[in-house]
Formats: sequence, C-alpha cells, structure tokens
Amino acid sequence: MTDIHDLAVIGSGPGGYRAAVLGALRGLSVVIIESGDWGGCCLNRGCVPKKDWYHSARLIAAQRHFEGRGIRGTLAGDLDQAWNHQHEVVTTVRDSYRSYLKHLKVRSLDGHARLVGPEEIEVRGADGTVSLRARNTIIATGAEPIVPQPFELVEGRILSTDVLFDQPPPAGERVAVIGSGVVATEFAFILRLLGREITWLTRSQPLSRLGFSPQALSTLKSQLAAADAEPRQVPGYEAVDHDVDGVTITTSDGQRFEVDWVLLGTGRRPHTEGLGLGDIGVETDRNGFVKRSDTLQTAVPNIYAIGDVAGHWMTANHALSDATIAVENILGGNGRRQDGRFVPMVVYSAVEMARIGLDEDSAEDEELEPAVGFAAFETSPRALGQDEPEGFVRLIGDMDTGSLLGGEIIGGDAGELIHLLSLAPDRDTALAWLARGTWNHPARAEEVLNATETLASKWHLQAAVFGGSKGE
Repeated sequence: MTDIHDLAVIGSGPGGYRAAVLGALRGLSVVIIESGDWGGCCLNRGCVPKKDWYHSARLIAAQRHFEGRGIRGTLAGDLDQAWNHQHEVVTTVRDSYRSYLKHLKVRSLDGHARLVGPEEIEVRGADGTVSLRARNTIIATGAEPIVPQPFELVEGRILSTDVLFDQPPPAGERVAVIGSGVVATEFAFILRLLGREITWLTRSQPLSRLGFSPQALSTLKSQLAAADAEPRQVPGYEAVDHDVDGVTITTSDGQRFEVDWVLLGTGRRPHTEGLGLGDIGVETDRNGFVKRSDTLQTAVPNIYAIGDVAGHWMTANHALSDATIAVENILGGNGRRQDGRFVPMVVYSAVEMARIGLDEDSAEDEELEPAVGFAAFETSPRALGQDEPEGFVRLIGDMDTGSLLGGEIIGGDAGELIHLLSLAPDRDTALAWLARGTWNHPARAEEVLNATETLASKWHLQAAVFGGSKGE
C-alpha cells in the first residue's frame, strides 16, 4: 500500500527544513525528500559557511584599530584553515539538523522526487523507487549557479561558490571575483581579508538592483576602498582562457586580467529538473521560476512552492518566511499572504547592510507619502567604542498614517538589528511599538529609537507614533 502523509517537502534547504519542522510541530505527518546534500545550498555552500568566513574577515579587518586600542600584534588570514573551520561547522549543524528531524519523527528519504499526480510522488533512490501519497506538497528545491558565457567551470581554475565549499580552495593568491550582486560583493571582501589578491570585475554598480539608498551604497563604496576590495567595472567579457599557469580574462574593450583562479558570483537559476511539474499542471515562468499565488499555492492548489525555486529574492530569509506561511496556509485555509518586500535582505561585506520594506520610489509608486527618519552611528557611544561608527539607521514612514513603510540599517550588527523592524504586530503600529519600547544603553539598537523619534518630530507624526494629539 502506498504511504500517505499530510505533508511532503521536496528539498531540505532552509525553507524545506523549516516547513518540515513546523509541520511536525503542528501535528502533521511529514516526509522530506532530498536528492543531494541535506541542508541544501544554505547550509553546505551558502549562508552558513560564508558567514563563518565573514566573521573571520571582520576580526582581521578590526586590526586597523588595534594600536589605538592598546592591542599589540597583527592578524593574517589563512584561507585553507578557514575552509577547514567552516567544514567542521557545517558538519556539526548538519548532524544536529538530521537528529532533530528524527526526533520529530519526520520521515527522511534520499532520492530524486517526481510528482506524478496532485497527491502522488515517486522517489527514485539508490535502493530503487518508493511511491508515496501526500495530501499537500511543498516544493523547496532551491537553485543552482548560473555560469555565463564565455565562462565555464574548470576544476581548480573557474569555480562557482558551490564548488568553492565542496572542495578546499585552489592554490594561487590571485583571484578574480565576477559579478555585482550579493554573492560577489560579499566574497570580494571576504577573500581579500582572508589573504587573497582580489580583482573584482562587475558590469554594473554593486547591489544597484536591491533598493539600497544612495547613502547606503556610498558607505559600502568607502568601506570597500578601505579594505582594498574595490570593484572594476567592465562592459563585458570577450574571452576566458585557462591553462596550467592560471586564467586570462579578456574584456570586450580589450582589457586583460591574469589570475590564478576565478570565482563566479553571477546569480542562480531555479532548480526544477525532473520534478514532472508540467505533467501535473504546475506552471513555470520564462525564467524557470515556479508560478505561485501570494498564498504560495501553485496552479495545483495543494502544491506550494517556496524559496529560490519560486521567488526572485533568492535568500534563505525568504525561504524561511515562505515556509512559515505555506504551513500556516495548509493548516488554516490559505488565509495568509506573502509580501517578499517585508522580509529582511542582508548583505555581509565591508559594511553590513540590511533593509526591509519599501524605498521612497516604490512608496510613491503606490501613491503613498513617504517620510524619512535618520540616525547616524557616528555619534553612538556603542559604535564609537567598537571603532565602527560607519553607517546609520534610515526609516521610511507614511506621512498620512504614521505606518512603517520600510527601513535600512547600515553598519555593525545590521543583520541583527533589522529584526526590530519586522517584529511589530503590524506595520501600522510598528513605529509606535518602537517608540514605546524600553532600550539598553549604550547600544546600537538605540539608533532605531532615535530614527523613530526624529521621523515623528520632523514630519509631525507624534500623534500616530507616541499617541496624544497631533503636534504635541
């Protein structure tokens, strides 16, 4: 007899794992299916190992302030040992991860899943094919690296970030980082601080499509310069040649760059190969993303799609948020809707950068009246004491209602502080929630309060934010 489950999850990355755990905790019988490494890209080749390296890079970067702090000595990066360290961290997390699934009685299957009906799945593994039924399915199969022409993956010479974490780094100090998105912006800084000579080639300004303010991008530019990790903009790539001595990149305007190896940070595409989506009526768009509604349902209502396979944001944060909404909709009748703009977007580079919600342009596109509140870290006692006064908190509120439309935090611990902008019961009361809270001193988080108070005062939103009559 075919096994029947309440929920089948295809893919074990952050979204799939979160969906399986939350489903089990809410009383569903769950099966999770993985064709590759358990934990997906985030655990094995993305967020987890990269942030391990980022922490090391930040420690090394801090030494420029050692003398003034009365600390003697210098630090130097060792990429080979850094690789070993992240590998140990990843293994520890993966073991814990699988143990928790077992503790929750989540059934785990190794193999490639194929949807053969709205409630039917075949899993082809090393020991044969298993058939199962699921009342609901969540597709969380993630994405894979894009390798643009004229590049091609070459062992030890031209690598994707997947390959970089699968194997110890290649020999050679000279590394070309290709791309202008989050991955390239992060790795240009990380590899530079871990002892490599970086040639960072971009076709556009780094992070120009993510909605960060000009002030944020300017701060990033200055901090990249301080770290000797500045990008070099090129019009395109004419040829990429490799041999035993290294790689030569020729750009379309005739420039030549000779390096020992290349790291591609050129984006990812959704991974749907072999899932059988079209056979059962699940649609994809022209870029390969699974089509879904804002309740995360596909054209087959009991099949949901989350994370990189369906959302152009392609962050673990969005996958985790999607997972929560999908499971809640399965349990509660599809009443909750996703708005990916209000999931934190964080970049870990020469300066930490985090944003959430709308910027001024998108607010005006929605016929809202944006107002800005600003507080800089340059006067923060905590930031000054950490020798990290770069950056700021920048909040965007609605002039008519005082609701929080969005915000960005640039500087140390931005990836932690951004949560303060996402935890209020609703966006209409978020600024009031911040203004009426109690705060530790001295703390970087206080600048969130300062930005809130500045916004309310500057734009006469005291009534909406603090209560009482307008203008009090």
